This record gives sequence, C-alpha cells and structure tokens, in this order.
Amino acid sequence: MCPNTDTVALHGWTAVPVDADAIFEGKPYLNEPTPVPLSEIPWPSDDPIVAKVDEYAKKNLPIETYNHSMRVFHWATIIARQQFPTHASSLSPSTLALTCLLHDIGTTPTNRASTQLSFEFQGGFIALNLIQHQLNGPQSQAEAVAEAIIRHQDQGTVGTITFLGQLIQLATVYDNMSERPYLVHPDTRKEVATKWKRNGWSRCFSKAIRAECEEKPWAHTTHLGSEKFPNGVRYNALMEEYDGWMDA
Repeated sequence: MCPNTDTVALHGWTAVPVDADAIFEGKPYLNEPTPVPLSEIPWPSDDPIVAKVDEYAKKNLPIETYNHSMRVFHWATIIARQQFPTHASSLSPSTLALTCLLHDIGTTPTNRASTQLSFEFQGGFIALNLIQHQLNGPQSQAEAVAEAIIRHQDQGTVGTITFLGQLIQLATVYDNMSERPYLVHPDTRKEVATKWKRNGWSRCFSKAIRAECEEKPWAHTTHLGSEKFPNGVRYNALMEEYDGWMDA
C-alpha cells in the first residue's frame, strides 16, 4: 500500500486521464462556465506554509511570472469548482496555491543555469525540498506539489495523471495558449487579468521557452514542439488585449 492513502483526495492525488479530451468527453466543457467574482476565490493566506512560499516566490520570481502564477491559481480554482465539483470539494486550497506559486520556479535564469535538468524537474525538486524539508510541510502535500510541477507539461493521450497535475495543466495552457478558451467566463477572465496584470507575459514566457530549448536541446519542453510551443505562447490571441507589449 502506498503511504498517506488517506490524503489522496486532499492533495489531489486521485488518478484521472492525462487526455483532457477524454475528461471533457470531447466537449468544450462539462458545465457551462458562469462569472466568478474575485471575492469568491479566497487566497489561503492563513496557512503559514503558503505565506512563507508566497514570500519566497515574490523574492525569486520576476513579477511577470509571479502574476502568471496567481492567475493560474484563479483559473484552476474556477475550473475545479465548475467542471469537477466533487474533486474541488476535497482538494486543499493550500496545496493548489503552493503548486501554482512554484510551478515555474525552474524557469528563472538562475535555476535554469544551476542544473542540466529540464525546468519542470528542477522546479519539482526545489518545491519538494522547500515545502517538506525547509518548511516541515506534510510529505503527501510536498510530493503532490512536486509531482504536479514535474508533470505540468506532460500532455498526451495515454495513461493517467494526478487530478492536481491535470488541473495545473488546464490552467497553465489556458493562460499561456488559451486552449479550451470557454472554460472561464469572459467577465471573470477580464477581472483576473486586470488584477494580476500580464505585463507582456506572452512574449516573456515565449523567450523563456526558447532559452530552455536552446540551452538544453534535450529538455522535456521540446516534446510540445520547439517552434510550435513558443509561437503558440507568444501569439496568444485570447489574451492579446491584456498583454500590453506582446508585439514588441
């Protein structure tokens, strides 16, 4: 028996298809999205580990990446609530927040240069060490965050992934490439993008992807397409009105 089986639902370990089309049964969504005010998406600031990781993220991430992480938290919360309410009712908001804060920690120039690992793996190891060993967080939570970060670009059609990992995939590709654009109501999209400004995120992240692939031609990112992926990020039409200097 695996350890900590009593925390499977709490930390998003439930196995779901890695194929998002299978989850949505070939439809744009399972339930029609409705507006969700920011006031109804509370940040778990009362959790001391979340508070400390938030400080760490603010210190170590560029503002563009930090804002992206906060948008991902909001997209993920909305998608979970409206599309997967059973999973959402059990998932720890703190575990989701930690994953969102740290999912791109491996993309910083310092962290990329410190290892030959692909950024998702480096990020997962950083998160595991920070949460479990430095902050004495629960093992199941730390490992759930690490697994989701390592696999948050592991898109495919065969096999399974944790619910947390799939949720982060859905939220990140929504913010980065506007895949499944109907998952979030336009009113909510505007409110979140206004609060957590993109500041040219499409261009910023596209450059980070290209840097990763040039520095590490073996990088896991390449399985998404060395040209297709960064171009898809840069020319994100759905988010263009919020990007500011996308064409610079």
